[in-house]
Amino acid sequence: MRPAPAVAAKSFQSSIELMGAPMPFGRNAEIYGENEPAEYVYKVITGTVRTYKVLNDGRRQIGAFYLPGDVFGLEIGEAHSFSAEAIADSKVLVVKRSSLVALAARDNEVARQLWAMTAGELQRAQDHIMLLIKTAQERVAGFLLEMAKRSATVAEVELPMSRQDIADYLGLTIETVSRTLTQLEKGAAIAVPTSRRIVLRNRAALTRLNA
Repeated sequence: MRPAPAVAAKSFQSSIELMGAPMPFGRNAEIYGENEPAEYVYKVITGTVRTYKVLNDGRRQIGAFYLPGDVFGLEIGEAHSFSAEAIADSKVLVVKRSSLVALAARDNEVARQLWAMTAGELQRAQDHIMLLIKTAQERVAGFLLEMAKRSATVAEVELPMSRQDIADYLGLTIETVSRTLTQLEKGAAIAVPTSRRIVLRNRAALTRLNA
């Protein structure tokens, strides 16, 4: 009988923790670079990680943010398609990719969990592409709802990333992000007690924008 999804996921995470070694990364420290060999898989223990590309014109496009518990660095090919940096002082579990693949070859449940995580990364990338074709208000609302979904509390979010990080993730300027947050606050959809803390006052309004 197949174990329950929650039990299987916990077993998979335990396997990663047994195989991995924790490593500290300071604020803005590179974890790996674009086109470097994808020899390791990573799990955030503490802190936050961003993955990004620098475009030909010098602009930075952030692909994803990873919070504690998230696994990143999963690649279909043999090289990393993005670079990864610690946003703040972080601790990251580093697991040799070949060891994880070997375990998956022996354990069907680990293989299934690995496939599910890879599919989840693909879904996240597809959702991000769809976000980038929306209006500024729709993008910011979608981002806040995404962060709330991944947060311990759904009523508010603590943003570990800067406004510039958010702008580079949403494909907007930092001025547009700040202006849009002000508009949402004036419309009573959110409250902004501090630059990093956002209270979701009207989730229904945000959801309508994100539809």
